[in-house]
Amino acid sequence: MKTRGADALMRVLRERGVSQVFTVSGNHVMSAFDAALDARIDLVHARHEAATVHMADACSRVSGEVGVALVTGGPGHANAISALYTARMAEAPVVLLSGHAPRGQLGMGAFQEMAQAELAVPLTKAAWTCSGPDAVARDVARAIDIACAGRPGPVSLSLPSDALEGEAGSDIGHDSEAAPETLDPPVADLILARLQQAARPIVIVGPASMTRHGRIGAIAMEAATGIPVVGMESPRGIADPSLGAFGEMLAQADCVLLVGKRVDFTLRFAKPPALAADCTFLQIDADADEFARTRRAVGDRLGLVARAAAGAALQRLADRASATLRGRHTAWRHEVEAAIAYRPADSNDLSSSDPHRLHPLEALRPLQSLLDSDPDSVFVSDGGEFGQWAQACLRAPHRVINGMAGSIGSALAYAIGARCGERAAPIVATLGDGTFGFHATEIDTAARYNLPFVGVVGNDARWNAEYQIQLREYGAGRLVGCELAPTRYDQVCAALGGHGELVSSAGEMTAALARAHASRLPSCINVMIDGVAAPQISRR
Repeated sequence: MKTRGADALMRVLRERGVSQVFTVSGNHVMSAFDAALDARIDLVHARHEAATVHMADACSRVSGEVGVALVTGGPGHANAISALYTARMAEAPVVLLSGHAPRGQLGMGAFQEMAQAELAVPLTKAAWTCSGPDAVARDVARAIDIACAGRPGPVSLSLPSDALEGEAGSDIGHDSEAAPETLDPPVADLILARLQQAARPIVIVGPASMTRHGRIGAIAMEAATGIPVVGMESPRGIADPSLGAFGEMLAQADCVLLVGKRVDFTLRFAKPPALAADCTFLQIDADADEFARTRRAVGDRLGLVARAAAGAALQRLADRASATLRGRHTAWRHEVEAAIAYRPADSNDLSSSDPHRLHPLEALRPLQSLLDSDPDSVFVSDGGEFGQWAQACLRAPHRVINGMAGSIGSALAYAIGARCGERAAPIVATLGDGTFGFHATEIDTAARYNLPFVGVVGNDARWNAEYQIQLREYGAGRLVGCELAPTRYDQVCAALGGHGELVSSAGEMTAALARAHASRLPSCINVMIDGVAAPQISRR
């Protein structure tokens, strides 16, 4: 039998360790579906193209491997690319493979003809269109390499249907990208010397260093140097509730080493009072453009830059750190750790005054025991104010949040992708009622493929993040466009093949959680909550 471009595609995915692809079917990719059968690659067939990218994103963050989404061309591609922004900001290695109108018909009004690569360029590390059957294998391998190299991120490859269906030839070899860059030993030693000279140094890492696999380098760096290493991946930045009162310590830092972390809105552009006016900066990044961005923000206070991948750089620094450095900053590190761990003393006593509703913490606190029950458990968080309460009080070995993009709507797709990356441990997804509506029908996907998770919906019948902004900025008399119905999301879940629970009092939560977990189905615990603002944690 001839080897089609589609066969070459699936063979390369299999060679690269990809065993499952998140997809929605369509005319342009039917040959790829056919080829997946012989390659023994599982297709997780979703209900919306954007959800396939969210699934691939979460799967990559949990598994440490590249995530792959496959959609059809034209409107299928257009639906999918919106999710690339979230993956880009989360620094998730994702490859979006999109069908495409046949090259032989381009410019003639082909079915669903679209400038696909051009649409994806601003949202990806790279985007291009395959030139023909013989290029499929090479292009797929290159897309995976780019997605995983340096600062990880999404890549978009459009595959014309005649490239997939045409004969690919016998040679489907490809060249791999170079190994990730690391620091030269003299540069590492200079950075360590600068840190040792500082009185209050902090190392800040970006999203790629906050997955379980990415944290290996960060943990090694902190253990070897005794300097606090803090990860940032939330759009709330230094006000991220999961970081407690960290902002108070960052303002005292006299030297900050940025490793794969941009100077952006999450750091308040490194301006006082978020960071001291005389704080100096060091920066390691895989993307040289980031150095210019930092210099625009801090000028000549950026004292040293080095181009390297974050994980490799952190490990090199850890390997070359001396025992003298490790003991110098112990007291400072403990102060930073205490600030991050800080939560107001009365937070455990918060409860609702309404007998038919719960304070968000009453809904969330019981989830920690389930997350603590397995060393591989996954915590997914999405949504506005409810998501921030969740991130303030819950922790797990794996955490998948909607990240720097500040978008919402991905939680149910994230839970499915996380389950595909971690087949046995508990998956707990917390989401607001607004978030639920984006991809509710993916519960059907989870049910069809036997991908259980526990979903907890904080139902305050409104877009509460926007409500709180309007209340704060314009006053109670000018609240508009934030209302939702108190929908029975538990019944929606049950209708789609999952397990549903309604909780309207604190005493019901533990039993409802136990039933949802025991069901081994995708579940929704629909919790009626007070619409309170997200926590603002401060020791002042």
